[in-house]
Amino acid sequence: MATSSSPPPSSLDDKLCFQLYATSLKMTQLYKPMLSALKLTYPQYLVMLVLWEQEGLGIKDLAARLQQDSGSITPLVKRLEAEGYLLRNRDPRDERNRVLTLTEAGRQLRSACASIDPTIAANCSSIAGEFTVMMEGLRKLNTQLGKQVDN
Repeated sequence: MATSSSPPPSSLDDKLCFQLYATSLKMTQLYKPMLSALKLTYPQYLVMLVLWEQEGLGIKDLAARLQQDSGSITPLVKRLEAEGYLLRNRDPRDERNRVLTLTEAGRQLRSACASIDPTIAANCSSIAGEFTVMMEGLRKLNTQLGKQVDN
């Protein structure tokens, strides 16, 4: 039983975890129609973003960059390969790992995705002045939580 000195239970809307979760859901919902037109899911889009930055990564390195385990990334990569956007080849230095290279269709997909960032920015325009501070705060939070999870 709560005593008079205990703080009242906080509401769902006061929970940071819920605000991050709900915002993430809304963001992926905003991306969904644009990505569906390109036959991509949001997680596949994230894979492509990483490969457009740095081609030739192994699945383990890609998974680390996306802060996921390789078991979660492999099905995404296989679907992207089936769509013709990338190739998985054995790493000559480690036969257990696959190196990912973009196909011409995968490189061209980048141009098709060019309208996505401006659309997202337009939908977030009301917080444009807070963007840099918010991103820095989220990066710090991600780093701090990563330290806790890794312990």
